[in-house]
Amino acid sequence: MSSQHKYQVAVHSLAQPAPINRMHAWEVQLRAPNGQPVNGAHISVDGGMPQHGHGLPTQPKVTRELGDGRYLVEGMKFSMPGWWQIKLKVDGAEGADDVTFNTMVNISQLLARR
Repeated sequence: MSSQHKYQVAVHSLAQPAPINRMHAWEVQLRAPNGQPVNGAHISVDGGMPQHGHGLPTQPKVTRELGDGRYLVEGMKFSMPGWWQIKLKVDGAEGADDVTFNTMVNISQLLARR
């Protein structure tokens, strides 16, 4: 749930696992508290590594609405393994709200590329 419980929000990387030092895309699924898809929302994306005190190395953004409350986020990039946060600000039918997701980018994801 978002901070003020206005939205149910789920995110996932379209690349599994999410790569290190490569651009990739994520999908956001947005629903009202009653479970109905929320279309036509404006979503901004931010984030970073709380333990390192820096943000994302790119400026990801929603590039397309996919329908059924789904949105495509392009321009994601993790520059190193560790704890990352993905922060979304949502402005839709239920009003403005925000949500933060925590994700671990594992060193094995870097090694798998070699």
